[in-house]
Amino acid sequence: MSEAPPLLRVSNVETFYGEVIHALRGVSIEVPSGSVVAILGANGAGKTTFLKTVMGLLEDQPEKGAVEFAGRDVTRWDAERVVRLGMAYVPEGREVFPELTVWENLMMGGFSRRDREGLRADLERVVAYFPILMQRRRQLAGTLSGGEQQMLAIGRALMTRPRLLLLDEPSLGLAPRLVRDIFAIIRRINEEGTTVLLVEQNARMALGIAGYGYVLETGRIVFSGKVDELLANENVREFYLGVSSEAAVKGFKRYKRKRRW
Repeated sequence: MSEAPPLLRVSNVETFYGEVIHALRGVSIEVPSGSVVAILGANGAGKTTFLKTVMGLLEDQPEKGAVEFAGRDVTRWDAERVVRLGMAYVPEGREVFPELTVWENLMMGGFSRRDREGLRADLERVVAYFPILMQRRRQLAGTLSGGEQQMLAIGRALMTRPRLLLLDEPSLGLAPRLVRDIFAIIRRINEEGTTVLLVEQNARMALGIAGYGYVLETGRIVFSGKVDELLANENVREFYLGVSSEAAVKGFKRYKRKRRW
């Protein structure tokens, strides 16, 4: 993928739930600085477990393997330490604070920061991405639409000023138009300097903005490669795109003309 040291390197990670469920089985990935990397897979493949393992949200996990971020071994660090180092996580289902206003939710994203000028600049950046949040700033987050909550969740994560943004199913439950809008913003966030690791069932949209992808099945990586390599793989086309080889290649060429990879 890249000769430079990756921003994130996950090596042979094994994660368990209790003593019975072996959720991740020797998973290894790399995320180069400045890239968008996609992890594809069906429900139950282990995608969310993987992000939570990287983020330090599962106690005493991974049981085996290593997670390195920004040149440091962060294996089994707690999430607060990982955030302070420059990683942010947008969970599946948004998980905004419903009884707080939109503005209060954004401020929660920057709770650990002391650089007021930087915080103000990042607020302006978030509002530029999502102008609707300014209009809704005094509204309780729990009363927002699903799309607005997704925007708020991404904005809250950006308030930590992350080097790496982890996104878990950002298209979940959204109308197609909103999905396109959200992915356009993710592309813009990346182009303006934030590395993105994207977990997504909507393979078509994910591969439209990613430069490299992994396919996860029952806790194992079964395919990986550059986007054009994944699109050339018959199994990926059949099970994740549902299109013919010719249609997949044409779709990729359309995306490639729009991107700067």
